[in-house]
Amino acid sequence: MKKYASIIHILSLACAGLIFTGCATNQATAPIPANSGHVLINRVANFGSDLSLVLSVDGKDVGSFTEGRNYSGYLPAGQHVITARADPFQAGKRPGRKTINVKAGQTYSYTAAWSGGNLVLVRNQGQSVPVY
Repeated sequence: MKKYASIIHILSLACAGLIFTGCATNQATAPIPANSGHVLINRVANFGSDLSLVLSVDGKDVGSFTEGRNYSGYLPAGQHVITARADPFQAGKRPGRKTINVKAGQTYSYTAAWSGGNLVLVRNQGQSVPVY
């Protein structure tokens, strides 16, 4: 009986060690795509707690962001149209649109905010920063 308890104790410690090792292992991040630029879009603090920010790039939705969430992604070099809209739909309020010409190795940072009842994408300071 004592031998059985020792085996259970050793197996329990081994399992706990494996679990903690798995939690501590750093997940590999995806490599930065070649010939691309980094695009960051922040959701302004007073966006609305009951609203999600929905972003699309070149007509394709890339995500829906609630309070405290922001977009960070890489786009291939070239011209792209970024659209920001609120969900649920706000009658009479237009989405924000911004056309950007992405250059490889650059970072483009915007904040989605309300202006006159419509969404706008405001360029943040230090927008075009080289990525190292």
